[in-house]
Amino acid sequence: MEDRVSVGLLGVGVVGSGVISLIEKHQAKLAHQLGCGVHVKSALVRNPEKARSVDAKVNGTTLTTNPDDVLNDPEIDVIVEVMGGIEEARESILKAFASKKHVVTANKDLVALHGAELHEVAGGNKCDFYYEASVAGGIPILRGITDGFASDHIEQLMGIVNGTTNYILTKMHNEGVLFDDALKEAQALGFAEADPTADVEGLDAARKMAILGRLAFSTYIDLEDVEITGINGIELADLQYGDSLGFTMKLIGFATFDGKQVEVNVQPALISKEHPLADVKNEYNAVYVYGEAVGEAMFYGAGAGSMPTAAAVISDVITVIKNMHRGVTGSQFVEPRFKKELKPADQRFGQYYVRLHAKDEAGVFSRISSLFNEYDISFKQILQSPAKETNAAEIVVITHHASLEMMHQALDYLDYLDEVIDIKSFYKVEGDADA
Repeated sequence: MEDRVSVGLLGVGVVGSGVISLIEKHQAKLAHQLGCGVHVKSALVRNPEKARSVDAKVNGTTLTTNPDDVLNDPEIDVIVEVMGGIEEARESILKAFASKKHVVTANKDLVALHGAELHEVAGGNKCDFYYEASVAGGIPILRGITDGFASDHIEQLMGIVNGTTNYILTKMHNEGVLFDDALKEAQALGFAEADPTADVEGLDAARKMAILGRLAFSTYIDLEDVEITGINGIELADLQYGDSLGFTMKLIGFATFDGKQVEVNVQPALISKEHPLADVKNEYNAVYVYGEAVGEAMFYGAGAGSMPTAAAVISDVITVIKNMHRGVTGSQFVEPRFKKELKPADQRFGQYYVRLHAKDEAGVFSRISSLFNEYDISFKQILQSPAKETNAAEIVVITHHASLEMMHQALDYLDYLDEVIDIKSFYKVEGDADA
């Protein structure tokens, strides 16, 4: 058994610095678990002279601007990719596999787009490929799904997997802050990037749900299979109405599988205050899993940040080293069991929230209600109040379970009614508020 396993690091930013720091801090624990030490031998950086939160040189790590110094070093067994981006990271990982090096990454964008390819190449080279840190930071959700639910059939995943949007919606709900102001505060605190597009438009969460769905359901799920709606169109009025009806607004990643058809989407949804996800606030993440045998389980914790993400990376590194010692590297990849079949809208059912403005005249609500009845949609909760427009009423309804296709058809028809001024919002509802 080796006295020390050498690691090569691609990127020494926030997460990379955390990896170096934690490995050096926990040498005694790592040696106890693995029977050997772990050392970050070299790290690829763009500027070796840049000030960093950790002094790599003090920890014995050589900084280099040449990727070959890391990828082709025969003494390095494990590559940790935390530099971000897609094409450069993909090429580096493929080179690592060609050199028979194992790879750990935190790169959700890369895994969502090229995970299947990288798994196959890793397996062909008898290399490990792990990416626990790519989804929900320090929460061990991927290992929980692949190992903890290995003997179960996962039917549904629901997740708050983006801390930026959860922070924004928490501020809007709890303090009545407008979207733009909540976003600026999230940026000031470092929870949101200078360009928050991927977060607020739901793309970041969609990438994570593609990864989760692929592992949970043993079928290939591509990013384009994920239906995406972000939070940038949410109005404070919808959060206030939802609150009065017993709900809170969250950006939720949904994934369901009935043994044949799969559905994956990311959308703002009104969650019953009785649901466990309703209490997940600020920048925290949580993934709610429903297994046929186990029933309900929820994974909760910090979804981002240097140390939580670095801890998840090192957990994968430990797994790789254990596999090396056992001689079982490269055996994790299993071809998906099921051929992908997406569930059509007419077979997708749920409860829905609709807010609209209509003329404040006798018989208008009866006309709207009759239209919904024609599409086999009934109302569970109803609110009506004066709208800001003259002679207008604001109507809010929450439906009983209905077909998504019928909902879309009913809403399309509402646009043609003279009595309806406009449809302000339409959201999915999860859980009965009076449960």
